[in-house]
Amino acid sequence: MTLQASQFPSGQPMNTAGSPHGAERHLRVLLGASGWIALAATTVPGPSPLRWIPVLLFTLFGPGCAALYPQPGGLAPGARLEAIALAAPVSLSLGVLTATSLFLVKAFSATSFLLSLAVFTTVVAALPGLPLPAARRGAAEHGRRRPANGGGA
Repeated sequence: MTLQASQFPSGQPMNTAGSPHGAERHLRVLLGASGWIALAATTVPGPSPLRWIPVLLFTLFGPGCAALYPQPGGLAPGARLEAIALAAPVSLSLGVLTATSLFLVKAFSATSFLLSLAVFTTVVAALPGLPLPAARRGAAEHGRRRPANGGGA
């Protein structure tokens, strides 16, 4: 028995073009796991670099990268730089909001902080990235070419 297009809930055959591919899927998995790796690193005894380096890298880049990457359809060259430049400030802003919220409810600890960020990062890594202006601008400019001499008409 074969399925026809009318038998799918949307009335159209399944399209796998919007699903994550190759490097995008690996990036999503890595971002989703990064918080849990940082949380696991806190179990290392003593002030070892194996303890603080994963936590530092996750706190600086994890939530921001998960929020900005991956973009559906990839990133334009200008948008890659924009996403990299915004990843740390977005991560630090989310960290400050998380820490402040935990302090306000008198529940702050390193474990609760990392757990909150890890859950956020895992959920957000499964969603499409936030739209970036350069990503849209690059897609719009890709469709129409400007004259080589830089002139108008």
